[in-house]
Amino acid sequence: MPRDLPIGNGSMLVAFDSDYRLADFYFPHVGMENHVASRFRFGVWCDDRLAWIESPEWQKALHYLRDTIVTDVALESDSMGLKLRCHDGVDPDANVYLRKIVVRNTRSEARSVKLFLHHDFHLYGNAIGDTAMYDPKTTSLIHYKSHRYFLVNAAVDGAAGVAEYACGRSGIGGAEGTWREAETGQLSMSAIAQGAVDSTLAVTVKLESLGSATVLYWICAGRDYGEVTRLDAMVRSEGPSRVLARAGSYWYTWVHKPAEDLSELPDEIIDLYRRSLLVIRTQCDDGGAVLAANDSDIQWGHNDHYSYMWARDASFVCDAMDRAGFPELTRRFLKFATRIVGEDGYFLHKYNPDGSYAPLWHPWVRDGKPQLPIQEDETALVIWLINRHYQRTRDLELLRSIYERLVVKPAEFLLSYRDPETSLPLPSFDMWEERQGVFTFTCCAVYAGLQAAAEIANLFNEQERRAAFAAAASQVRDAMVRHLWIEEEKRFARGLVLKDGELVLDKTTDASAFAVLHFGVFPASTDFVGGTMDAIRERLWVQTEVGGIARYEDDAYHRISEETSRVPGNPWIICTLWLAEHAIERAGSVAELQSALDLVRWARSKASPSLVLPEQIDPYDGQALSVAPLTWSHAQVVSVVRAYIDAMRDLRMSDDEDGARHQARANRENTG
Repeated sequence: MPRDLPIGNGSMLVAFDSDYRLADFYFPHVGMENHVASRFRFGVWCDDRLAWIESPEWQKALHYLRDTIVTDVALESDSMGLKLRCHDGVDPDANVYLRKIVVRNTRSEARSVKLFLHHDFHLYGNAIGDTAMYDPKTTSLIHYKSHRYFLVNAAVDGAAGVAEYACGRSGIGGAEGTWREAETGQLSMSAIAQGAVDSTLAVTVKLESLGSATVLYWICAGRDYGEVTRLDAMVRSEGPSRVLARAGSYWYTWVHKPAEDLSELPDEIIDLYRRSLLVIRTQCDDGGAVLAANDSDIQWGHNDHYSYMWARDASFVCDAMDRAGFPELTRRFLKFATRIVGEDGYFLHKYNPDGSYAPLWHPWVRDGKPQLPIQEDETALVIWLINRHYQRTRDLELLRSIYERLVVKPAEFLLSYRDPETSLPLPSFDMWEERQGVFTFTCCAVYAGLQAAAEIANLFNEQERRAAFAAAASQVRDAMVRHLWIEEEKRFARGLVLKDGELVLDKTTDASAFAVLHFGVFPASTDFVGGTMDAIRERLWVQTEVGGIARYEDDAYHRISEETSRVPGNPWIICTLWLAEHAIERAGSVAELQSALDLVRWARSKASPSLVLPEQIDPYDGQALSVAPLTWSHAQVVSVVRAYIDAMRDLRMSDDEDGARHQARANRENTG
């Protein structure tokens, strides 16, 4: 189930599903560790019965406060005669999650309402050896194991402290958890439990006729008892409402860049653009890792999750954030990349948020012979990013500090990791992580990486290196035409795939061939680009009411449809927005730019009500499939919007100059 509401601060990430259940709680890194095994429950007791929020009797509207990372959730139950308005946020400066709950009585009689908040922590991602306890010193509940502590507290009418609670066993020996006690309306006041445990607290409020009451609730995360109790004291001292308001103010200020002019955009696109910036920020760890997606539900059918750092995704995301004026994320990522890049100059498949190696399914051996289990484009794209980052920021000090490790060594690896006969890169795994060979996307990325390395070497007056890198880039580009161009179809193939030890041309139409445009391998006006993009549009557009571009012909990943003639695969947000890049690049007038904006509108129509974008969607009903949010989906929105704004201004300036020249000519003719 997608994560409709991610909130965080760079070291804590909390995410809610579409039923407003707290589904993921990451700390101390974004994407690592996830301390939630199953959903935290939230229920309301009134008139001698309990209604859990996930129940269909609650009408739910899940949104954010505009241009913030603070939620705005409306819950209403006609049968309960209650409305709830909830705001969730994470302190940008401290590892504290907060929730404000306003409970409103819609009936004319006074009533008593009890809120139950349940916690099913599995610290470090497992249930062995946890403790849940009531702490009389802080009048709070604390879950702890080793160096992970979570303190839970609440306040009503300014009075902080947990008055009703239960700590118990969960998911072991037939014990379902203390949430079952909530269904009786009373908690046992059991003060401690160890092993596989959970806890539940209750807060009671009195409501006058048509009246309301406010409950504040927070969770402090730390590495020891002292840290979480200090955070709890800070929240009490400042006031949880003020902490939450401060979080909203911070993110509103963050996303509104001074003097930024978005007047060229419709309001609906501005909303998606700014929401994309904020969602991206929640998926970036303060240590530098840029996570692909944090939606733990994917692991149940996928045998793993997406909470990893792929250098490719990170490079695209950072480039988008640079374009939007947020270079600090790229600086953090590049420092992180300096630490994790291998001594031989290449990046492995993916990494954990703390920089350690992530699980790997690419083998180190093929047919009994050693091989590198890499996607070579990931190494090349980091160099590409560095050069683009420098061109925008002119941060020479950063460039100098990473030059040898992140430019020279990786570029020398790209230089050497080529077939001496064809000049193409040696086989590696494709960007979709499904096959091995030499792919158009990889070649384009290598070309871009070597070109970038040549430009950077020139900055440091290393002319021998510059010449070697530039020559190799040209050789790769020329070799692409010889070996990957399908002349009779006027497009690039997916690539050369390994079959029985031989490289065989794979003519599958693959959206990743957009790279010939994106990396400037060939001018947009050439058939190399035009023919390839036309084939992607014609062969991969999903012929249903949903529309969108599939990854490639006969894509089986999360396949919904077997009618591959109409549905070559599920539509992907990034692939569809690659068409928008092409529309912008070839536009010769302001009017021709509108097709790009229409594709961004298409993406917005596939977002959740909170404007969270998935990886891919169902080709028939348009619902999210796989993970959500996918960081790259939001980054692609940002990139297209920035390209649209730049192109719009350039075209209008050109029109103004043409108009001025025309007027000057008319004036000369009139005076002549």
